[in-house]
Amino acid sequence: MLKYFKNIFVLITLGFVIWMLFLDSNSYLIHYDLNEEIDELENEKEYYRKEIIKDNKAIKELKREEGLEKFAREAYYMKRVNEDIYIIEYADSLKTKNNE
Repeated sequence: MLKYFKNIFVLITLGFVIWMLFLDSNSYLIHYDLNEEIDELENEKEYYRKEIIKDNKAIKELKREEGLEKFAREAYYMKRVNEDIYIIEYADSLKTKNNE
């Protein structure tokens, strides 16, 4: 086994492989990190595409008169004249020390 390491071609090839895998600016480790970053960015891109689709649906809903009224009633508790609003909160939706 030791006689193979005495060969100059094996030493040069081994040095070249070590250099390319670990020490070069285009090494395997750097490529691995860059591929992970690309995957994260692709996931973010997909998330933002889904959010854009959801926001476009909300915009279309708010352009309608009924959608705008529903949003105003639910988000800002607005009401019509001569109308009473009752807000019902269930026990499991209330924040208490036990279920926080």
